[in-house]
Amino acid sequence: MVETVIFAPIPTAAPAVSAPQPAAGRRYTYDEVLAEFPETNQPCELCDGELIFMASPSFYHQEIALGFYRLLFDWVTPRKLGKAIASPIDMVLSPHQVRQPDVAFIARERLNIVGRVINGPVDLAVEVTSFDTGGRQRDRFDKRDLYEQFGVKEYWMIDPDAKTVEVLFLQAGTYVLHGRFGPGASAPSRLLEGFAVSVDALLSESPL
Repeated sequence: MVETVIFAPIPTAAPAVSAPQPAAGRRYTYDEVLAEFPETNQPCELCDGELIFMASPSFYHQEIALGFYRLLFDWVTPRKLGKAIASPIDMVLSPHQVRQPDVAFIARERLNIVGRVINGPVDLAVEVTSFDTGGRQRDRFDKRDLYEQFGVKEYWMIDPDAKTVEVLFLQAGTYVLHGRFGPGASAPSRLLEGFAVSVDALLSESPL
């Protein structure tokens, strides 16, 4: 007698559900974005109402950003100066302007702006400039102007390509260059007295 063997059917994967796409030409508010799009770790920003999704940053970009975050966190936390946070986190400047700085610091006396997201300008914002031309334009000009307009007190631009760190501080509503620091130098903060970062240590690609 020959036994008939019945194999259980192999389950098939559920069809992929594509994420909703921003409507062309539509100007969103932040509340509309929250209502219509799922939570995501993909970098995205609301630029004058235009919802922009960006490619994930490179490994080296993240090494630099998280290296800076650790240094900042280790400085401000034991001194109870405020809170440091790393991207992705939304900084809501207005209903149509939302950015995700790579690293941010909020002073203790302003922690009331921290909720599910950051509701207002942070005290210190850090951007690691992207290698592509569009990313450099955003960090060096677009974000700089926006952060100045909304009152971010100190803005750090870390440029892995040029091996430099630039620190800008807000004076009478306008950014002033505190310094542009290259290899062999330490970049100091004007806002956080005593906090400084070695450019070489920050931008070195650690061997495995």
